[in-house]
Amino acid sequence: MAGAIIENMSTRKLCIVGGILLVFQVIAFLVGGLIAPSPTTAVPYTSVKCIDVRKNHHKTKWLMPWGPNHCKKLKDFDEAVSRQIEANDIVFAVHIPLPSKEMSPWFQFMLFIMQLDIAFKMDNDLKENAEITLDVSLAYRDDMFDDWEEIAHAIEIRKLKCTFGSPKTVESEGRHYDCDFLPFMEIGSVAHKYYLINIRLPVNDRKGINVGIGEIKDIRLVGIHQNGGFTKVWFAMKTFLTPSILIIMVWYWRRITLMTRAPVLLEKVIFALGISMTFINIPVEWFSIGFDWTWMLLFGDIRQGIFYAMLLSFWIIFCGEHMMDQNERNRLSGYWKQVGPIAVGSFCLFIFDMCERGVQLKNPFYSIWTTEVGTELAMAFIIVAGICLCLYFLFLCFMVFQVFRNISGKQSSLPAMSKARRLHYEGLIFRFKFLMLITLACAAMTVIFFIVSQVTEGHWKWGDMTIQVNSAFFTGIYGMWNLYVFALMFLYAPSHKNYGEDQSNGDLGVNSGEELQLTTTITHVDGPTEVYKLARKEAQE
Repeated sequence: MAGAIIENMSTRKLCIVGGILLVFQVIAFLVGGLIAPSPTTAVPYTSVKCIDVRKNHHKTKWLMPWGPNHCKKLKDFDEAVSRQIEANDIVFAVHIPLPSKEMSPWFQFMLFIMQLDIAFKMDNDLKENAEITLDVSLAYRDDMFDDWEEIAHAIEIRKLKCTFGSPKTVESEGRHYDCDFLPFMEIGSVAHKYYLINIRLPVNDRKGINVGIGEIKDIRLVGIHQNGGFTKVWFAMKTFLTPSILIIMVWYWRRITLMTRAPVLLEKVIFALGISMTFINIPVEWFSIGFDWTWMLLFGDIRQGIFYAMLLSFWIIFCGEHMMDQNERNRLSGYWKQVGPIAVGSFCLFIFDMCERGVQLKNPFYSIWTTEVGTELAMAFIIVAGICLCLYFLFLCFMVFQVFRNISGKQSSLPAMSKARRLHYEGLIFRFKFLMLITLACAAMTVIFFIVSQVTEGHWKWGDMTIQVNSAFFTGIYGMWNLYVFALMFLYAPSHKNYGEDQSNGDLGVNSGEELQLTTTITHVDGPTEVYKLARKEAQE
């Protein structure tokens, strides 16, 4: 009877395969830690206050903060008051990047957050729950002497959350509030060399627009983009891993189709996991270097969501198919209670992502967190997804506990077997437990490295060597899950080896009605794999 490769592989060979995979895992971490630079770079920008006294504000002319055609500037608002320049005639201009630099498609995305410098003034205090209205426009060009082309224009509202650490007295005038950063803009591609942002703060006393927001001194932006060096390393990894997973996936499915029986559920799920991993690996990001594909961030989120939903489903089905006393097996419908929370949680996160990054495809200044309704809606989706995740892990922990309990209970039948058969089944149990522990180790490493990357400064100094922790996290974890999927398809592919008649039920030392099974009840010519053949009475008495 044919079994899976993991069942027919000796412990020595299994250790060799594990050692090879471990070497590749270490290489994946070292590529990010030693070769790749930090994943992202943050660049601070201070806006320049420009004067625009035209009636058709900001519709036909873009105001440049520097350069040959720079705008007429203001040092501060005291100068504006002395020159009788109204607030509606002031434009805050930011040029991206800084002088003598260029943006590059290798930067992949741009994320901007805003910080307002607001001074306390007795006759212009910042009221509680104040909202600031921003009239913002974004333009691009690829040559310093080309005309600016508009990308987006929007009127956005942001809530101000500020605190003042001193008593609000005359002596405290001029001191600044401590305000939270505000989400400002996100673009999913960097297809042009130069970008220009013009920000206006329109004031309308009658409508209460930008009234009671304090005395704004400056507008500062922090731009975050992916490092070009990290992008090249990331693309290289994807390009290398894509054929690796694709080849093992084709090999795996070919071995299954050579069997005379139909594929069992676990084999189908492993193949689906390989497809989802390949979907992530395909380096379509190469096209973003030559095309202005602003949807790449959303597309990347969808790809990751599909993979993780498939991975979580695999863990549930993997445990369920090894439940020795469970009769409802080899049918996906038997797992609707466990897979249901995964589907609901994934759908909620997808809707949340569409409400955020989906809208940003048309309006890069949009943020779902800027309104009460949007915040409540976003929190509702996240809470539902969190509840589903908790339910899933409760189901998973319970099933893992049941599997290990059943295996321990069925081990009492092993002494009745012949020595060769007993050693064989003991090896099967060891390999199953080993694979379960590897799965837990992969999940634990993902969580641990994520926490480490959040609490460290981003790099470690080791003598003269600098290790980029965040880059190592990305490349190492990405490589780890690829190796995990690779190992699953290799170890669980059908083996070409067969067991002779001397290893039939008679040699087990048990009655013919006590055929020992691990999980499935498939009885085609090729029969179930050996991992499925330990320790459940077949006879229904």
